[in-house]
Amino acid sequence: MSIDGILNINKPEGKTSSSVTAWLRRMTGEKHVGHAGTLDPIATGVLPICFGQGTRVIQFLTDSNKTYLAQIELGMATDTYDREGKIIQRGDPSAVTAAQIQKALTAFQGTIEQVPPIYSALKHHGRRYYELARAGTPITPKSRQVKITSLELIDCQLPLITIKVECGRGTYMRSLAHDLGQCLGCGAYLKNLIRLRCGPFHIKNALSLSQIEDAFQQDNWEGLFHPVDSPLLSWRAAIVDETKELAIRNGRSLPLGEEPPPSKYCRAYGPDGQFIALLRFISEKKLWHPEKVFPL
Repeated sequence: MSIDGILNINKPEGKTSSSVTAWLRRMTGEKHVGHAGTLDPIATGVLPICFGQGTRVIQFLTDSNKTYLAQIELGMATDTYDREGKIIQRGDPSAVTAAQIQKALTAFQGTIEQVPPIYSALKHHGRRYYELARAGTPITPKSRQVKITSLELIDCQLPLITIKVECGRGTYMRSLAHDLGQCLGCGAYLKNLIRLRCGPFHIKNALSLSQIEDAFQQDNWEGLFHPVDSPLLSWRAAIVDETKELAIRNGRSLPLGEEPPPSKYCRAYGPDGQFIALLRFISEKKLWHPEKVFPL
């Protein structure tokens, strides 16, 4: 039996996102399983795992905003930008004040240029950065634009500080910690990280691996899955009649009114309320085109 939907997993520390995905693939027997937004092994928190038809909306979860709680230690910088790396810089954070930290954080808000860590899963000529770094191959990652919506200093007990971050796709919390340390002049690295939210999925509703395992052993797991369209609920919804549903299933573009639309995507539902497709607006034709059609 095919499983279609999304699990909101609370990833434990020490496990990779891929290992959690592989474990769930074995647990469920579903072949098509993927995660949305990699978490480093030391990080915990929200990791959406998509199954079956749910894997077709992974890109929209990956693109969605995320919220993190990051604990940063001042006074040292490491080559991995986190607690697992080799110390490459030491400094004295004793004179740093909360006001200085607050001021420094303002420089990282908005759309900024950020250099990813050398030890990351990004690729350079087909090889992962961390593979090249471990092999001693000199590499210089290119900076890229990321968007940080908000930064809040939650706690300041030097040398440890805790910040809450809301950001867009591709933002590295390790780079943020490292860059903050350079800005303060004393060095810093990421000590602990919790992802509180990924798109519509929140940590308060996230499930532990033991909860998942118990549910499968007791055969009451079906209610744990979120619907395939749950990451798309902020978009406009269109309920179509049987004729338009057939047109969508046949890949034909069609008008739906409300032009120009508030978003280039919308959700389409059949007359029975079933989610049938993700539509993309073609501005030149003023028509909605079936981008992804979901089976009955």
